[in-house]
Amino acid sequence: MGAAGQGLSTDEVQSIREALAAGRKPKVVFTASAGQIAGQVGQVVELTDPAVSDEFVVVRFGRDELPFSPADVAVAPRGAGRKAPEPQPQPQPQEQVEAAPAEPEFVLDQVPQQRREEPKVETVEAKPAPARKAVKAVKPKGPAGLTVTLAYADGEWTVAAQQGSKSLAKPYVVKPAEALRMVALVDVPGVQEAVEQIMAAERAEAEQQAEKLRAELAEIEARLAELREAH
Repeated sequence: MGAAGQGLSTDEVQSIREALAAGRKPKVVFTASAGQIAGQVGQVVELTDPAVSDEFVVVRFGRDELPFSPADVAVAPRGAGRKAPEPQPQPQPQEQVEAAPAEPEFVLDQVPQQRREEPKVETVEAKPAPARKAVKAVKPKGPAGLTVTLAYADGEWTVAAQQGSKSLAKPYVVKPAEALRMVALVDVPGVQEAVEQIMAAERAEAEQQAEKLRAELAEIEARLAELREAH
């Protein structure tokens, strides 16, 4: 079986991802860019994050599980990877040798010595193991990003914290002075001015409410004084 000329397309990668989600392990064949193991068949066991490494296709080959890029593998044709039936060993012509009539031995005035059989040494030809492609170290994923949000709505300042999709702190109310100190750490033109405008508007509204309450209180005290004098 020859190695495929092209690697995995985007649609084929998506099909493999769906097959893994369904519990299957699709077979792939190594392409020429995979090196000396081109033409061999493996099984995809995982697809890691392509944003972390270009070699995100994890293939089981023998006892190893190694990452490859989509260009290193292609979808294996049907029937790929099946073992061919092992040939049956041919019987040695030992019976024919034993069945041959033994020739008479000619001895000159001595007792025939028993022939010693020399031990047979079987040589096993070692097959070279297929060279594995050098595997790049996959960078470990870093921690998820942390987001701290300072928000202003309905006259209140709130702070919330979130890491990735996990909420670390639900929005809770902080004092305006604390919000102003937080904004002072952000050296961005316009941000601190916007916060100061919000503070000034709140201060003016609070002063108006205070004047209104003072006037109402003065009216109540005057009314109370009149009632005391009438008593």
